[in-house]
Amino acid sequence: MREGQLCSHTLRSHGVAIARIHMHDWLIFLLLVMIEVILYLTHPFYRYVGKDMMSDLKYPFKDNTVPVWAVPLYAMLLPIAVFLFVYWRRRDIYDLHHAILGLFYSVLITAVITDAIKNAVGRPRPNFFWRCFPDGKDVYDQLGNVICHGDVNVIKEGHKSFPSGHTSWSFAGLGFLSLYLSGKIQVFDQRGHIAKLCIVFLPLLFASLVGVSRVDDYWHHWQDVFAGGLLGLVVSTFCYLQFFPPPYHSQGWGPYAYFRVLETLANPPPPTNGMNVVQNEQDVERQEVNDRNNDRFLGLSIDANARSTMQETTTEGK
Repeated sequence: MREGQLCSHTLRSHGVAIARIHMHDWLIFLLLVMIEVILYLTHPFYRYVGKDMMSDLKYPFKDNTVPVWAVPLYAMLLPIAVFLFVYWRRRDIYDLHHAILGLFYSVLITAVITDAIKNAVGRPRPNFFWRCFPDGKDVYDQLGNVICHGDVNVIKEGHKSFPSGHTSWSFAGLGFLSLYLSGKIQVFDQRGHIAKLCIVFLPLLFASLVGVSRVDDYWHHWQDVFAGGLLGLVVSTFCYLQFFPPPYHSQGWGPYAYFRVLETLANPPPPTNGMNVVQNEQDVERQEVNDRNNDRFLGLSIDANARSTMQETTTEGK
């Protein structure tokens, strides 16, 4: 019965109320978006690059196998599509809201940390030579540092190798999705249905292949990919556990808020004395207003009775 009552907690009936409860979380999310934009536009540290270092930085300058615009599609929109499908089946607004909010925080926190480290480290990419010297003629100053004559924006991107942004975003979004699916299909229910693991590992496999493509395209060293994947996976785990129990928990299939509402419906709190006091005070005030109105309405008769009583007293005295 209580779960049936929760089915009435839909996006239309309780969506705005839940968003208001988490208003500060959404405001901080917008702040993270602004910080990420600033970090993306910030110039990275231009690390010293000598001629003897060019042997590891002279790989071909290729196009991305996974374009930048595709990363938000599979790291954010794909998980949201899964969340909407679960909501369509269960009508649990708490699950939908917390899953989307947790996913957004997972990706944005990862993005901010990734770009902050990128700008601070300034590690050259494996294809840095052709970014710096597109004509193949290398030039160095008196200290042996490169004097680049390539496109400014291309050179700027060439100093953002560590860690891999594609990989960190992929593991932040798809890692969160993997945890979400493991809870929903109850992978760790101790019944031995090991085939469920295939569903859980599929998003992680896709994220891993994205990381491999970054090395194959010579846009990242393998250390960049490893660090980015680890960063995204750790952040996604922290963000997921803010809203959902661990997947191996007996209640891992639903968010914490869902079970709190169930407990409230099972044990409704009794009316507090404060509410009764407020109601009593309102009744007293209402009665006083009515008495004052009655006094003003009966004022003439009261005054008339008083005058007649005084006249009778005076007559008897005479």
